[in-house]
Amino acid sequence: MFEDLLKRLGVGPVESGACHVRWIEDPGGEEIASLNPADGRPLGRVKLASRAVYDEVVGQAAAAFANWRMTPGPRRGEVVRKIGEELRKHKADLGLLITAETGKIRSEGEGEVQEMIDMADFSVGLSRQLYGLTIASERPRHRMMEQWHPLGPIGVITAFNFPAAVWAWNAMVAAVCGDAIIWKPSPLAPLTAVAVQKIVARVAEQEGFPGVFNLCLGSIEDVGEPMLNDARLPLISATGSCRLGYHVAEVVGRRLGRTILELGGNNAVIVAPSADLDMAVRGIAFAAVGTAGQRCTSARRLIVHESLYETVVGRLAKAYATLPIGNPWDDGVLVGPLIHEPAVEAMQSALRRAVEQGGEVVAGGRRLDRPGCFVEPALVRAKPGMAVVAEETFAPILYAIPYREIGEAIAIQNEVEQGLTSAIFTRDLMEAERFLSPEGSDCGIANVNIGTSGAEIGGAFGGEKATGGGREAGSDSWKAYMRRQTCTINYGTDLPLAQGVRFDVG
Repeated sequence: MFEDLLKRLGVGPVESGACHVRWIEDPGGEEIASLNPADGRPLGRVKLASRAVYDEVVGQAAAAFANWRMTPGPRRGEVVRKIGEELRKHKADLGLLITAETGKIRSEGEGEVQEMIDMADFSVGLSRQLYGLTIASERPRHRMMEQWHPLGPIGVITAFNFPAAVWAWNAMVAAVCGDAIIWKPSPLAPLTAVAVQKIVARVAEQEGFPGVFNLCLGSIEDVGEPMLNDARLPLISATGSCRLGYHVAEVVGRRLGRTILELGGNNAVIVAPSADLDMAVRGIAFAAVGTAGQRCTSARRLIVHESLYETVVGRLAKAYATLPIGNPWDDGVLVGPLIHEPAVEAMQSALRRAVEQGGEVVAGGRRLDRPGCFVEPALVRAKPGMAVVAEETFAPILYAIPYREIGEAIAIQNEVEQGLTSAIFTRDLMEAERFLSPEGSDCGIANVNIGTSGAEIGGAFGGEKATGGGREAGSDSWKAYMRRQTCTINYGTDLPLAQGVRFDVG
């Protein structure tokens, strides 16, 4: 099944993990296997890049940037448009490959490819809208203006859970902004990166711009740390854990580089007394269980008004008992496997600690007795002060917490170190507005009557506090990939100085 899939995508049984203006047949690093988390079998193998090859890739990206930055924005947008068209042609196959490598169900795999396509479409329009400003000058016959220039070659480090879409959030926007891109994908989903790079590099070469999109899959020592320390890369966009983010911020900050950090999320859903429970249960279930709880936006805490606590917990427990778990490419399956054995072990460890700290597992939590990394999503009654609730476990565990009044619910929601996404289900206008006010949710994303997962690309995506503060995808996130320049033009015959300063010479 998957051998034919890889052939259709042009991916061989052993692939190179490095590409700039051409594919590098022997990139010099070790060879790794991509494992299907549903059965543990290898899907294919990829050769990693050495440190020397990393330097070669960045050098070629810098050379391509010199030409690309002087290419008009709409022309850059045309290249991205054609990339989007090629992604459309391969949507089903790329989606299935994502499913095979990460364990996402098939609709989520194809949804991720659609997100790439949407980002391409968004960026094509953006290529004609990289607007600056005209600013009133205090000096006569002077004009001030603000303009934006391409920033340079940028590094993009992505995680396994969105092995293609997060790259597109960065690469599509950065490309129309005039930047070259060096992509370090997760070693847990290398074949998806290779397949995407083959499509994108082919289009870029046909359009006369090889080297704008580059792939460099390698170890932390040979690729990861060099990227962080490389002054040739003025921006590093990194997605991963909070621990990763602290390190990236420190290393890149030492050289005064820029970062976009999309890190952990211990996200909460509040269910208020007036909530539509049918809507809430459905939204909570997808947020907690979708992608087997392996989204940075997954719901991990459920904060329910005490008058509804037993009802909501009971309805969710009943829903959890009927969840179809199985091979993620099969029709009707809603829960696939976790990515690998360490994720299974982390989930079991968290559940043990939850019970030790006074919690009660009321649904799920067991590992399934079958090949692969399959678990039952877990629902836990939590008590105040449970330390494990403040931790982010990248697995389908939902802690249910009661509250008495809305201020208490918001305080519980905000008490964790992360600040990515948040949600409230309520039909009370005052509660909804308070949740969205400055004294409400402290997260980068706040939703009313939808869950914490499933952000659209039109809005800026990102979070606060230990989530890193970065923003990607829509709105004005493009500004992070460009450098701002303030310009003043004197079209008169005098030289007045600002603030009335006089400095007469000669």
